[in-house]
Amino acid sequence: HVQLVESGGGSVQAGESLRLSCSASTYTGSRDYMGWFRQAPGKEREGIACIKPRGNLGYARSAEGRFTISRDNARNTLYLQMDGLKPEDTGTYYCARGGSGCLVASLYRYWGRGTQVTVS
Repeated sequence: HVQLVESGGGSVQAGESLRLSCSASTYTGSRDYMGWFRQAPGKEREGIACIKPRGNLGYARSAEGRFTISRDNARNTLYLQMDGLKPEDTGTYYCARGGSGCLVASLYRYWGRGTQVTVS
């Protein structure tokens, strides 16, 4: 069983940056998709960014040009650098691994418990 733990959330002003991290208890390999999702109050969980099995990256339109997903395989850690944050970026951010698709939550097997990001 893979455990994922997110960190790095917080409360920031619009325009500021945050870097989220997601540590995995075991190496989950590089053959599956891994990604970041966001859920705002009263809304469905939406895909923000992913790393595809061959290393290509995928982003939601809302994240393109502002967010950067990356990984450190040696540390079993996934990152999401978020720059130019906007109030609409507010929500709980989840990392996910073991995916078979990029930004579709139902296609991921392992989930963290989330970290809160609030932008005012």
